[in-house]
Amino acid sequence: MFKNKSLTILSFILLITIVFTGCKSKFEKLRTSTDTGRKYQEAIKLYNNKDYAKALILFDDLVQRYRGRSESEDLYYYYAYTNYKLKDYLSARYHFKTFADTYPSSPKAEECRFLAAYCFYLDSPNFSLDQDNTYKAIESLQLFINLYPKSDRVAEASKLILDLRDKLERKSYENAKLFIDIGDYQSAVIAFRNSTRDFPDTKYAEEMEFLTIKSQYLYAENSLETKQEERYQETIEEYERFAEKYPKSTYLKEATDIKDDALKGIVETKKILELYSGVKTEKKDEQQ
Repeated sequence: MFKNKSLTILSFILLITIVFTGCKSKFEKLRTSTDTGRKYQEAIKLYNNKDYAKALILFDDLVQRYRGRSESEDLYYYYAYTNYKLKDYLSARYHFKTFADTYPSSPKAEECRFLAAYCFYLDSPNFSLDQDNTYKAIESLQLFINLYPKSDRVAEASKLILDLRDKLERKSYENAKLFIDIGDYQSAVIAFRNSTRDFPDTKYAEEMEFLTIKSQYLYAENSLETKQEERYQETIEEYERFAEKYPKSTYLKEATDIKDDALKGIVETKKILELYSGVKTEKKDEQQ
C-alpha cells in the first residue's frame, strides 16, 4: 500500500514537471527560433495580452534582426513601449528618444519625443533627493514644446514643467530653512535671497522674505560686538523692504518686533563698544 502511494505521488510530480517543462520549452524554442515572422507575431500577441516581460525578450532579439527593414519602425515603437509598460523608464526614455531621432518624419515621432521627456518626469525623485532628473525633465519637455509648438500635448508639457519647478522651489525653500535649524544664520540669509531670486514667482516668497529678516537678525545677534551694528542695520533694511512689499502680511507684526529688537540691539552694541573703548583708554593711561 505504501509503495502504491509513493508511486502515485511520484507520477504526479513527474506529470507536473513534464507539463511545466513543456510550457517553458515552447517559449524557449520560439525565443531561439530563426523564424522571425512567427516570432514577431507572437511578440505582438504577448504585448497585446500585457505579457510585457516575455514580449520584451522577443522584441530585444527582433530589433537586431529587423535593423534596416521596413518593419523596423513599428517594431522599435513596440520595443520602446514595452520598456515603458514594464516601468523601466531609463530604458524607455532612451528608446523613445532614439525612435524620434531615427524616424523624425514618422507620425509617431512627436508622441515618442514627448514620452521620452515624460519618462524623465516619472523618474524625477522626491524634492529632498538629488534633482538631476528634474532638471533634465524640464529641459526635455521645453525642447518638445520648442519642436512641436502646435502640438496638442504642449498644454500637458507646460503643466508638467510647472509641477517640476514647484518641486525645485520646495527643495530650495526647505534647504534654506534647514540653515536656520542648524544655526547657520549667515548661510540662511544667502540661501533665502538666492531662492527668491531664482524663483521670483514662488508661493513661498513672502515667507522666505520674512525668514530673511529673522535670519539676518539672528546672524547679527550672534556676531561679535564690532560687527553687530552693521548687521542689525541690514536687518532693519530687510524689514523696510518687506513692509513696503507686503503691507498686509500676516508676518508683519512679528517682523516689526524683530525690527524693534534690532534697533535696541544697535543701542546696546554702541553702549558696550563705548564702555569697552573707555576701559581700554583707562588701561592705557594707567600704563603710562
